[in-house]
Amino acid sequence: MTSPATPHPESRFWDKMAKGYARSKISDIESYETKVKQTAALLHPDARMLEIGCGTGSTALRHAPNVAHITATDLSSGMLSIARDKAQTAGLDNITFVQTAAEAVPAPDQPYDMIMAHSLLHLVKDHRGLIAQISAMLKPGGYLVTSTICMADGMSVFKLITVPGKALGLLPRVTYLRRSDLENAMTDAGLTLHTNWRPAPRKAVFLIGQKPLT
Repeated sequence: MTSPATPHPESRFWDKMAKGYARSKISDIESYETKVKQTAALLHPDARMLEIGCGTGSTALRHAPNVAHITATDLSSGMLSIARDKAQTAGLDNITFVQTAAEAVPAPDQPYDMIMAHSLLHLVKDHRGLIAQISAMLKPGGYLVTSTICMADGMSVFKLITVPGKALGLLPRVTYLRRSDLENAMTDAGLTLHTNWRPAPRKAVFLIGQKPLT
């Protein structure tokens, strides 16, 4: 898929962030590795995955050897350029990178075994709508895997920064979610909560929802 004719209003922000983002280190590597391990345990060699908001591709690259194919999307061409280079360097040819906003991800020809959306749901306008939309793209028994910072749980003071930062074009939109907001959105979308884990207060909430088999 080619770049969208009308760029997403926040794509330029993330394009500027791409190189620095790629150089940055994961702040809580222990929790990240736990999430990777729990996700990998649900995969199989024939699995088809979708990652929405893949950034520079680090997580997609981790899971690519364990699945048949990954479609990895992001609204930033800068992020995707780095992700493609990393995949090529790693010799991975089963990842297709697509530039698109989360809300515009096209429905697949065949449903996915797993969809990942990490560090994303607090950045979209309608997290409930997006969860419902992508849950419909899962096959029966498939999984939606998310990791989301819930800033309404004890971090609302950051509105003093994020609200004016957004108004000035210096920061992206941030939605102040509670853990319960995500839990309810998943169950309302027909998913059963398979995993519900927060490693510590003010850490991202890691949720895995499973679509019923019938």
